[in-house]
Amino acid sequence: MEDIDETGGLDDPAPAREACTVLEALNRISGKWAIGILLNLSHGPVRFTELERSVPGISRRMLTLTLRNLERDGLIERTVYATVPPKVEYRGTEMAAELYASLKGLTAWAERHRDAIARSRDSYDREQLAAGTGDL
Repeated sequence: MEDIDETGGLDDPAPAREACTVLEALNRISGKWAIGILLNLSHGPVRFTELERSVPGISRRMLTLTLRNLERDGLIERTVYATVPPKVEYRGTEMAAELYASLKGLTAWAERHRDAIARSRDSYDREQLAAGTGDL
């Protein structure tokens, strides 16, 4: 077991570094739209309008901003073809291909536990209301 130092932290800073690494990675994909876009790109190149149709509820502006952020992070590539009208395609990078397996695993986990999480939330909320705290 690790010793706690005078400041209340652990002697070994590795868990904090690991948490920072995970948080940074999650920040890359935690936006409302990023995962849906990445999953749509997991099957190959997709045009902007196809993405717009395949991600329910996303506005053109949010799609553009999310695509720019994913491109900036190196998760997607944007290819512009010199045609009239201009044709733009997006595809996932090798880095995104590695991420797809994790996203599929996370999706499977969420589907397996969706009902249990909902029951737990309902139970917790009822207990809070019964206790009179009502703090959710």
